[in-house]
Amino acid sequence: MRDPHVLRSVAGQLSSSRRAGDLRRLRAERFDVLIIGGGVTGAGAAVDAASRGLKVALVEARDFAAGTSSRSSKLIHGGLRYLEQLEFNLVHEALTERGLLATRLAPHLVRPVPFLVPLPAGDGVRGLPARIVRRAYYGAGVAAYDAFAGLFGGGRGMPLHRHLSREGARRIFPSLRTDGLAGAIRYYDGQVDDARLVVTLARTAASLGATVVSSAQAVGLIRQAREVTGVRIRDLEAPAGSPDAEFEVQARSVIAATGVWTDDMSRMLNDVGLRPGIRVRASKGVHLVVPRSAITGDTGLILRTATSVLFVIPWGGHWIIGTTDTDWRLDRSHPAASASDIDYLLRQVNTVLDRPLTTADIEGVYAGLRPLLAGEADSTSKLSREHAVIEPMLGLLLVAGGKYTTYRVMAADVVDQAARRLGWPRPSRTADLPLLGADGYAAMWRDRADLARRHGLPVGVVEHLLERYGSLTLDLLALIDADPLLASPLAGAPEYLAAEVTYAARAEGALHLEDVLTRRTRISFETTHRGLESAEHTAELMGAVLGWDADRRAREVAHYRARVMAERQSQLMPDDATADAARLGAPDVRGYAADRGADDAGLPR
Repeated sequence: MRDPHVLRSVAGQLSSSRRAGDLRRLRAERFDVLIIGGGVTGAGAAVDAASRGLKVALVEARDFAAGTSSRSSKLIHGGLRYLEQLEFNLVHEALTERGLLATRLAPHLVRPVPFLVPLPAGDGVRGLPARIVRRAYYGAGVAAYDAFAGLFGGGRGMPLHRHLSREGARRIFPSLRTDGLAGAIRYYDGQVDDARLVVTLARTAASLGATVVSSAQAVGLIRQAREVTGVRIRDLEAPAGSPDAEFEVQARSVIAATGVWTDDMSRMLNDVGLRPGIRVRASKGVHLVVPRSAITGDTGLILRTATSVLFVIPWGGHWIIGTTDTDWRLDRSHPAASASDIDYLLRQVNTVLDRPLTTADIEGVYAGLRPLLAGEADSTSKLSREHAVIEPMLGLLLVAGGKYTTYRVMAADVVDQAARRLGWPRPSRTADLPLLGADGYAAMWRDRADLARRHGLPVGVVEHLLERYGSLTLDLLALIDADPLLASPLAGAPEYLAAEVTYAARAEGALHLEDVLTRRTRISFETTHRGLESAEHTAELMGAVLGWDADRRAREVAHYRARVMAERQSQLMPDDATADAARLGAPDVRGYAADRGADDAGLPR
């Protein structure tokens, strides 16, 4: 339970000492709800359950958002194409959540981003009727999208759509080819740094009294007769051979929010002959990142392809281009992008750009897996984006499917079911619960020039911090006031401050170099060096907080370097099988014996 005498921002700090204390709590206490999985759904469920006053624990095998939840298209959207598929319930639900996030729950993390829907031209005068029909068809769809947002969007938080001529579209997006273009429609959706939202959710849960531990892998279920009463946990940060590495956690109910690992949880029930009745199929989505200079435009693009849609999304000084939608049956921890994935995305986007992109333009590549409820369809793009909650065994709840935007609905649904079982009558209150950093954000943004002047920083630096931390920016400014060197840019990534690395290790649960370079920041895909030029400086800053000696710093850098090399190699491979084999050439930094050196691991120094 939350101590009312401690500020939420302080209570939500995920420090190394907090982790040690939470590990002790896991071993010693019994929880009302134990949640497995630190992605957006699991972290959202922890916030929901803790805000109802339940005694909650959240465990994650790797880092928060290490899987699907850090590898999305970075959009909070209603699913414009679901209107075309007449899935009005999905659009209604998602637009409601988009409005809540953008206006009430996380306005510091979710903000409007404009998109163009290009309208193809017909053949001269004879094509005029077709052009009119297409504009009316797409216009009606976008108008319905806006209407849904106005009716259900909780304050909307997004501007209305607008029709554009061919010349108007070209003015807004000069890189758009005009041959075959009749015009465009501009509409708005929401953009988010997905990994930062998940970390903020985990910290919000911690601020409400939840026990929150990463690098804690669920390896088995504890049962009494036909009831699940807890989970066996392995601490992946424990030294090799430590008697404390595995332990049992007692819980009145267990929620598995494990995404593409849902089937693994199901297999834990095989020995009692249960068939959970839910199956999740993984769909791989690959994204390319190119510099903003490679494409000239002030909006994003949404393009129809033969199998799905393609987004071109502005992302600070970059563009994100994605995504693919293909079945994936290989390693789920490190899905690999192949050369054929990259070639497909380049071919698709080049159909509408006046200057074709090549592999030389690519700064970064990332791949993630969507957890889709399995069905009879051959194509993953046709599988359900809806979610399901089931209780295959007394005391165990599985939540699966869904989409990033509707995480809060999934979390509320599964906690509702757990609360009914526990006889806990309090309903979900997360629709009215601002996440950490949201309270006071609007006033701080309005007064950002004064804030910058008081701390002797450029306004642009303060804006950067506010858009990543909201009102928690005050914590980072306090670090800089105490040590002005932390206002220095991070080596190899001047858009980030050294203070952000220190803060990630002190307050955001970062335990390894890749946690910072890949998720607390997005340096791993925003730079052509993929974070290699930032690794040494980042290790020094983290080590000062976490007590790393020179050998540990070198080991972290070596692990990260091996990861980058393996990813680059995988992206040269022709297909999924060879790309997967190349990516698995680098061992995972978690679970590797803490007392081994880099040479023992076969890693480069």
